[in-house]
Amino acid sequence: MRFVCSKESEEEYKNFLEMHERCNFQQSLEWAEVKKPNWKPEVILAEDSNGKIIGSLCVWIRKMPIFGNIMYAPRGPICDIHDISVMKQLTDGAKELAKKYKAIVLRMEPDIESDDQTFRDIVTNLGYKIKDDAKDFKDEIQPRYVFRLDIKGKTEEEIMSGFKQKWRYNIRLATKKGVTIKDGTKDDLKDFHKIMIETGARDGFIIRPLEYFEKMYDCLGKDHMKVLMAYYEGKPISGVIPIFYGNKTWYLYGASSNEHRNLMPNYLLQWEMIKMAIARHDDMYDFRGVSGVVDESHPQYGLYRFKQGFGAEFTEFIGEVYYPFKPLTYKLYKFSEKTFRTLRQLKIKFKK
Repeated sequence: MRFVCSKESEEEYKNFLEMHERCNFQQSLEWAEVKKPNWKPEVILAEDSNGKIIGSLCVWIRKMPIFGNIMYAPRGPICDIHDISVMKQLTDGAKELAKKYKAIVLRMEPDIESDDQTFRDIVTNLGYKIKDDAKDFKDEIQPRYVFRLDIKGKTEEEIMSGFKQKWRYNIRLATKKGVTIKDGTKDDLKDFHKIMIETGARDGFIIRPLEYFEKMYDCLGKDHMKVLMAYYEGKPISGVIPIFYGNKTWYLYGASSNEHRNLMPNYLLQWEMIKMAIARHDDMYDFRGVSGVVDESHPQYGLYRFKQGFGAEFTEFIGEVYYPFKPLTYKLYKFSEKTFRTLRQLKIKFKK
């Protein structure tokens, strides 16, 4: 086990990450750069007897008032998740970091499916706990429930044939009615953000500032991020931000104006992103999060239905896997975190 501590080891880690079948952009150094200075990244590397990387865990460290430092590894680890020896190397590295930073906990939210009993047994044996009760977006940092579309080795025609008939119709309708898609630049983030504010006010969620999206663009670069905007009669009416990394594409952010929604620009934008993923020869297109409450009365059911219509698979991840280095302190921290999120949701509700 070792840590990334030089430019050479950074490049070695990037190559390992991008080539690994479990690659996730949230484990990348580029994404860690977006999260600075609030979070400080450290990368743990597991290696074989010849010093070759066989596993990794990009951990972010952050100081929390009153409680101390927490460690967080979004969508890690990257390795053979059923190899306990690799998992032990990464866990030993996390323990070293915990001593260095006097951390109270390591939290992970891996993209490992909930019914993977072998992984559950391994992490439990290594001393981790598994939080198994999350259903809604507010319950965890990363969405536990997502829709994912398997596109490995498939053509555009094969993928589109898996869409619901109405979804194919809506894609054609948007084009027929004159909606056009533009591959934007950093300057187009201003229009995207304006529409994002409109979306947040309509759907009741907090919007990040424009500067955050501009920082994303600077850190991820054209190879890993795009801004796609839908126009009607020269006016931007919808937009999306896809992320490309390794063998996957993620639909990270979307925004739609209250005007011209009948022209179905969001359907066309999804299709454009999927086509990009196919052209990259990706294995997976990830629609990202939906609520785990599959009920037509749920306020987020429309999002569930929209993503489902593209023939994607509803996937439940294992949720939060955590190693409490200071269990009592962490329990108090979790209580305060839950209270804060509840108050924030109430604030949004009252604003509406």
